[in-house]
Amino acid sequence: MTFAAPSFEWRPGADDSPVILHVPHSAREIPPAVRAGILLDDEALERELDHIVDAHTEELAEAAAGVAQSRPWRFVNRLARLVVDPERFPDEREEMLAVGMGAVYTRTTHLAELRPADSDPEPLIQRYFRPYARAMTDAVADRLAATGRAVIIDLHSYPTAPLPYELHGEGPRPPVCLGSDPFHTPAKLLDAAREAFAECGETGLDSPFSGTYVPLGFYGTEPRVSALMIEIRRDTYMAEPGGPAGPGLARLTRALAALVDAAAR
Repeated sequence: MTFAAPSFEWRPGADDSPVILHVPHSAREIPPAVRAGILLDDEALERELDHIVDAHTEELAEAAAGVAQSRPWRFVNRLARLVVDPERFPDEREEMLAVGMGAVYTRTTHLAELRPADSDPEPLIQRYFRPYARAMTDAVADRLAATGRAVIIDLHSYPTAPLPYELHGEGPRPPVCLGSDPFHTPAKLLDAAREAFAECGETGLDSPFSGTYVPLGFYGTEPRVSALMIEIRRDTYMAEPGGPAGPGLARLTRALAALVDAAAR
């Protein structure tokens, strides 16, 4: 199966692998028509992208896929999350609406105005969010049909110090945070992640970020879809904010590859 769209890529893995590495927040690209609706000047926008982008997570996924014994499939967002955030609920269920960060952001990480508060999100949701959601749904269905199960490993990073937009930033900020879902995250997957990332330092659970991404068509209803979010504290592998990767990326590559292989088994 092949997806072709400017806003995401579906990269093939082993035919018998159920694992999908999901990389939703690694890109910085903003189409000109979308850029026109953002209020920040160019310098401020670059600073905001430094803070909000999960830098080097695409590079990490690519490297881990290259060394894993069972090559995972990868679903990669090609556009910045300032266009749309594909992991938000597109409706009133989304708690981040409280700080202007629903599917279409109106506020920055420091709660400055990004778009007018009365902006209509629907055109961006229609153009970018819904095609992404449909394609990710198809990707999971493809793995279910091929292997009888799907394992989504949702790859993120977060800053060492909390940013003003964080709703739950007062909790622990371990080197690796595992985000879980009571329906879609089995204990065996959590245990495999703790073992795989042991060399990267302490792993925590659901702090400072919780939950994990599952397409809404499967969410809470399909037990054959399991999922886990990996949140990596940025000082462990890069210069903050938005700087180059460091030697910690190699350690994380080994850990993520080990988790991919454990999940594939």
